[in-house]
Amino acid sequence: MDYMCFRALCCKGPPPPRPEYDIVCIGLTGSGKTSLLTELCSESLDNIVPTTGFSIKAVPFQSAILNVKELGGAANIRKYWSRYYQGSQGVIFVLDSASSEEDLETARNELHSALQHPQLCTLPFLILANHQDKPAARSVQEIKKYFELEPLARGKRWILQPTSLDNMEDVKDSFSMLINLLDERELEPVQI
Repeated sequence: MDYMCFRALCCKGPPPPRPEYDIVCIGLTGSGKTSLLTELCSESLDNIVPTTGFSIKAVPFQSAILNVKELGGAANIRKYWSRYYQGSQGVIFVLDSASSEEDLETARNELHSALQHPQLCTLPFLILANHQDKPAARSVQEIKKYFELEPLARGKRWILQPTSLDNMEDVKDSFSMLINLLDERELEPVQI
């Protein structure tokens, strides 16, 4: 065995570790948070129930691992969301783009609160307009306008993407965009 072959076999070493990011995932009950995360983890969608309290999933991607803390979206749980924000490095907000006007208004108010919360306002946001496969689904442009994202999120790093369980490639692409924002954040110089 020549030296180069020996070196190639011996000195390769383990692959570099993937970065891990702590993410908080919020949205109203029925928006599809649990289903999207379950599908991303290649777990069974059988027996999905609304999250009460919170659940944590490690969602692996080729370039990073997202430790996603999903918070239940029921009205009696939403008032406690802020207690779980500490330590988050990014936010995923899932909304049902085919929901009633009343639920859409509630989702809008919750997103506005999250975007302005002191522990979240500097973090990257991935906003998923879910259930795009439903006939009543609003377009991304309609969501952007209704939620007043342009003026409200000016100066913040956010992504608004259409999603549905029917197209998991788009969901994975959306999460990859979030990972890119998180990676950029890691590279920013720290001011002392």
